[in-house]
Amino acid sequence: MSEIIEALNQLEKEKNVSKESLLDAIERSLKVACKKDFGADENIDVVMDRETGEFHVYAKKEVVADVEDFATQISIEQAKLIDPSYDLGDVVTKEITTKAFGRIAAQRARNVIVQAINEGERDAIYDHFQTKEKDIVTGIVQRYIGNNINVSLDDKTEAILKDTEMVPGETYERGDRIKLYVTEVRKSSRGPKISVSRTHPDLVKRLFEKEVSELADGTVVIKNSCREAGSRSKIAVWSKDPNVDPVGACVGVNGSRVNNVVEDLNGEKIDIICWDENPAIFIKNALSPSEVISVDVDLEEKSAFVVVPDFQLSLAIGKKGQNARLAAKLTGYKIDIKSESQAEEMGYFSDDDNDERYDEETASDNEDAYEETEPVYDDAVSEETASEEE
Repeated sequence: MSEIIEALNQLEKEKNVSKESLLDAIERSLKVACKKDFGADENIDVVMDRETGEFHVYAKKEVVADVEDFATQISIEQAKLIDPSYDLGDVVTKEITTKAFGRIAAQRARNVIVQAINEGERDAIYDHFQTKEKDIVTGIVQRYIGNNINVSLDDKTEAILKDTEMVPGETYERGDRIKLYVTEVRKSSRGPKISVSRTHPDLVKRLFEKEVSELADGTVVIKNSCREAGSRSKIAVWSKDPNVDPVGACVGVNGSRVNNVVEDLNGEKIDIICWDENPAIFIKNALSPSEVISVDVDLEEKSAFVVVPDFQLSLAIGKKGQNARLAAKLTGYKIDIKSESQAEEMGYFSDDDNDERYDEETASDNEDAYEETEPVYDDAVSEETASEEE
């Protein structure tokens, strides 16, 4: 029987399946085989030696004065023939050995080992990808299944990228390597089911965390992010260390870090801006790359009135309102944007009583912050963004 233990040790290494779980499964199967052989009511235990693989089958019966159930009881007279020390209420344990049992047990053990291996593999895969939930993995495109894509996550695991989770306009070829966000991992009868996405907002956040060491060690924090997949994302970053520029850390030398993320997202534009606890300054930053003259914030209504230069109005609003829309999502404020001439017609500049305001004339104390929160891209992305939105 030592061959069984040797085989189980090999399976544990190759299949990443616990030998102990296989042994437990074999014991259970042998117990079922014994009950079928000797009767379903028989009180039977099966013990398998973890070192040698030898198994022993024991029938347990309670010592009674009058036997009512021969499967679970034994008379006091018969018990004393086995061992004179037995008394009423004791449990007699007797080993069972039959040739018929050996054949049945071997067949069932073989079947249960295969089943236990499959279950163990599924559990190991589930445990591995459970740790990847809400994180990113790399998949290799295999084939299209209707409008969906079959993606290989490793040599044993596949996932389906649904068309609703694909970025509009992206196309894939067999063998393409793509980054995916794992939205959910759950068990099923056919193994773990892994749901993945290319459009999830946190995909951008996780990609930056993989690229930027300052994010990984907690020096720089992504306070918030928002995304319109395939077009544009905005992330608000903040540094715990005043000597570390959060935007510069995320951009990297010559834009190396942000460019790697942009490449993984197939050219999606990314605005990296400084988070600020002052909502007026935060909103002003969120509207990058547009310049901002002033911001009035209504804290109770969670709304803001923003004035921009006349020639920057279209840039502030963005193509089809995208820049303003993303800024509103990023900050959590409803933003009303007006040009300087529109604000003057409304008599806006005659009222200077609002304390929650950012404006250029009174922002001398924040000049350094204003400069560092200008959107930073690689040159190709910044020029394209400005020309497209103007």
